[in-house]
Amino acid sequence: MFVRKVTMLLKPNSIAKFSLLMEREVIPMLRKQNGFQDELTFFAPSEDGVTGISLWDKAANAEAYSRGTYPAVLKKLATLIEGTPKVDTYEVLNSTFHKIAAAVAA
Repeated sequence: MFVRKVTMLLKPNSIAKFSLLMEREVIPMLRKQNGFQDELTFFAPSEDGVTGISLWDKAANAEAYSRGTYPAVLKKLATLIEGTPKVDTYEVLNSTFHKIAAAVAA
């Protein structure tokens, strides 16, 4: 399993619009991507920071999303965010939600 972690700063007072846009437009786009497993989004009110964690079956599918659909997602979010989001990627070692230990060991 593979993870994309995206962190960004929101413009002041835009969390409600951001949440609605994620629910109505971005998450449906994610669900159409090959290998997409799950999306978790966290908000840090003290700093207007948002972190999104998307889970993918393998790195190649996350990379295809990053090249293909992610630029369109950024355009949808452009009026709500400050600066450029930071993207980090990881291989998942453990999860209580997904059975991945056998896949990592293989």
